[in-house]
Amino acid sequence: MNSTDIRQRFNSLSIALHWVMVLLISAVYATILLRENYPKGTDIREGLKAWHFMLGLTVLALVIIRLIARLSSRRPPISPEPPAWQSLLASATHFALYAFMLAMPVAGWVILSASGKTIPFFGLELPALVGQSKALAGQVKELHETVGTIGYFLIGIHALAALFHHYVVKDDTLRRMLPGRR
Repeated sequence: MNSTDIRQRFNSLSIALHWVMVLLISAVYATILLRENYPKGTDIREGLKAWHFMLGLTVLALVIIRLIARLSSRRPPISPEPPAWQSLLASATHFALYAFMLAMPVAGWVILSASGKTIPFFGLELPALVGQSKALAGQVKELHETVGTIGYFLIGIHALAALFHHYVVKDDTLRRMLPGRR
């Protein structure tokens, strides 16, 4: 691969963070969905909920790193260059995805805080973000669940757009983010 190919790919950190986030967000969704298979109060259900919280907070930590990496490095151009409306739509979708990845863990943290529950993070107990308030916990939980459903659509649109660009438009949108040799 020549130096032109290298410049047309994201850097290794951005690629790694992207795919780690895919795995983490999949695990966050899986843990909260799998808990429904177990009766309330059982150890396995409580364990899945704890993993949901911890993995969600890991998403928060990594998305902050990812934003710093994105803002401090050059985004490789798409070749051939897409129409302006596609670039605008891509930017709006990426903005929504970053907002989702930041807001969801914070909302989860607020739910636990307002519910008076501990905030587990791999053996640590994080501080509460807000004081106890059942009303606030209920409102934020409802919002968290709604935005979680919207997240499926955002992620799906993002993945479908990458596949559309790869197989229909035949540009390098997807190849810029694929792991592998430079």
